[in-house]
Amino acid sequence: MAMSALDPQVIANAVELACRAPSVHNSQPWQWVAEGPSLKLFLDASRVPHATDLSGREAVISCGAVLDHLRVAVAAAGWQAIISKFPNPNEPDHLATVDFSALEFVTDAVRRRADAILARRTDRLPLAPPPDWTSFEAVLRSTIDTDGVTLRVLPDSLRPQLAEASRLTESLRRYDASYHAELAWWTAPYEVSDGVPYSSLVSVAERDRVDVARVFPATEHPDRRPEVSHDQSTIVVLSTYEDSRRAALDCGEVLSDVLLEATEAGLATCTLTHLTELEASRDVVRALTGAEDNPQLLIRIGLAPVITQSPPVTPRRPLRDVLEFRG
Repeated sequence: MAMSALDPQVIANAVELACRAPSVHNSQPWQWVAEGPSLKLFLDASRVPHATDLSGREAVISCGAVLDHLRVAVAAAGWQAIISKFPNPNEPDHLATVDFSALEFVTDAVRRRADAILARRTDRLPLAPPPDWTSFEAVLRSTIDTDGVTLRVLPDSLRPQLAEASRLTESLRRYDASYHAELAWWTAPYEVSDGVPYSSLVSVAERDRVDVARVFPATEHPDRRPEVSHDQSTIVVLSTYEDSRRAALDCGEVLSDVLLEATEAGLATCTLTHLTELEASRDVVRALTGAEDNPQLLIRIGLAPVITQSPPVTPRRPLRDVLEFRG
């Protein structure tokens, strides 16, 4: 297959769109380098929130999500991304190299997928149940790559145990000063180019109606979505057979796929990683799935009843900070 060099502006536009991908605490721990015909993705270790993400696993998952977002973005621009993962065994932070081949035709479905990148939000408010979940799940399973990543839907009957595991995680970190200082840093009360802005956080009243969630600093928002008395989202778990960097990168790509598929279906999502950060709660999630593999993250999927109450767009780092052209 013949590889082609992309116009620098096409690369810049694709990277800018791809960087709308979600990341732990909106830390955006990625760095892109365009060199010759290739685009390289690196983990920016300086942006890993280590007190939260003890092993750096969530940062690599975040990079997997931005990698899949890039695949979607370049496809909408008429190019196929040819991805080589971990091309240099001596450079573990070099996660992928992307080359490009021209597509013969760009379908409307491909364009809608790219549009979903801009429409997606992390919604921490309580959600109504997703309508016709059975049909959506069938479509979802038909689109994701399950070679190394499994998707399991937790039945509502297990919700109390999952909520207890969520509370356990918070209890174990109650006196972890480093974790709470880091959380305060990434949720500073002003709009910047990274972190979780106050406009995306929830009040105490809103938080009390979501039983499975990370406890962020509470805000003074008026009570939104009062018609949703408690969170009724469906919760899915993404797990991997291995617990390696490659598995985390693969999981991030599937995460991107799930979030964009849900967005296209008109559903709201919220990615949950706090339940897999400590082994105690991760073991609970593993037991609830009934499998011996490695839970990487959970996703709440539901319906936001009122469109105008969707969360605002969260900030992103300037393109010049995440993309470098060499040569």
